[in-house]
Amino acid sequence: MEKLKILRKFLRKTFKNIVLYVVVWSVIYLTSIKRVILDVLKPHTPSIIEVAERISSVDGISGVNISLEEVDAETDSIKITIEGTDIDYDKVKSEIEECGAVIHSIDGVSAGIKMVEEVNTPQDR
Repeated sequence: MEKLKILRKFLRKTFKNIVLYVVVWSVIYLTSIKRVILDVLKPHTPSIIEVAERISSVDGISGVNISLEEVDAETDSIKITIEGTDIDYDKVKSEIEECGAVIHSIDGVSAGIKMVEEVNTPQDR
């Protein structure tokens, strides 16, 4: 009988820990930002390679894509797509600003359990 009480106590405690873990995991990973698309204006230096390396070093980021959209006399307009499990926008913004760049706009954001791709509707034609 004593063993049964010990087992029940152990199972209750274990179940509570599992529920707590699932709740914490859900809050952190299920509601986190998975993709951000940014329109950025930067000076010619640093290169887009250096900017990509700096952004990709931020925790929670698994990939960065930078495309050069336009080149002016002193600046480059670039499009940055960032993907990861838990993107910290403030840290990304800080890295971009340390490169001497400015975020013009946030052109897209994905968050939640899975990535949802944009779908064309009849109004988009």
